[in-house]
Amino acid sequence: MPCCTTTQAAGLTVSPSRSQFFEGDSVSLSCEADNSSAGWTVRRNTTRETRTQCGDTWGKLAGSTCNISFLLQPDSGVYWCEWREGAASSSSIQLTVTGGSVILQSPVLPVMEGDDVTLSCHTKTAPSNLPAAFYKDGSLIRTEPAGHMTLHHVTSSDEGLYRCSISAHGESPSSSISVSGRPTTPPPPPPTSPPPPSSTSPPPSSTSPPDYQSLLHSIQCLTFFSAGVSLLLLVLLVLHFIKKNHEETSTSKVYSAVRTEDLRQGQRTSIRIPEDLH
Repeated sequence: MPCCTTTQAAGLTVSPSRSQFFEGDSVSLSCEADNSSAGWTVRRNTTRETRTQCGDTWGKLAGSTCNISFLLQPDSGVYWCEWREGAASSSSIQLTVTGGSVILQSPVLPVMEGDDVTLSCHTKTAPSNLPAAFYKDGSLIRTEPAGHMTLHHVTSSDEGLYRCSISAHGESPSSSISVSGRPTTPPPPPPTSPPPPSSTSPPPSSTSPPDYQSLLHSIQCLTFFSAGVSLLLLVLLVLHFIKKNHEETSTSKVYSAVRTEDLRQGQRTSIRIPEDLH
């Protein structure tokens, strides 16, 4: 059993790109798919026929393109692309063929919200820059001297049926303008927040108050250290004086002993009697 295939959506394009035509004009309708146009065909519904395929009783099929060389009013209707007997289909468009002498050139497909749309009023024989009046849903919008009117930044409120008229030539059929919303894009991811400050990091000096307790402790430590050094120096000085005094005392004792001994020796020498006196 063959596996089912996935069909990509196709779009119907019209050349020339407009929805109104004069009798006797030619038009090409093409089915354009993302991967391949093979298997697609153009169908239509008119007042005379339903779901008829290009090449049967109207138009000439060339691949996925349908060419109509001579349009007539009965060719007015709804056209769309279809793949293999209704397995898939495109969005439909409305084409209008008029036997009059004025047409409104307007977008064939829905326009994107926020875009500018230009409408043009044309006659079959006269120049296309004649003054024209433009209407929406039967109400006059305004008259443009050159036959062109631009709708700026269209919204859903601009949807409706539009037509135009040129003095001494007549008016065009009505064509619908649809506005589609722009595709939504996902919002950008939120910015990554910086990590919280570390608990061991000191607070900014510009915002922290002076630490008087630490300063007082430092002064106390410095005072105790100075007192300790002074006491140590005093002890060393006392020991130095004690040692010096001891050395001087020892020297005096030695000197006294030597002096006494010398005196004793001198006395013994002085009382000795010479032998010749005996």
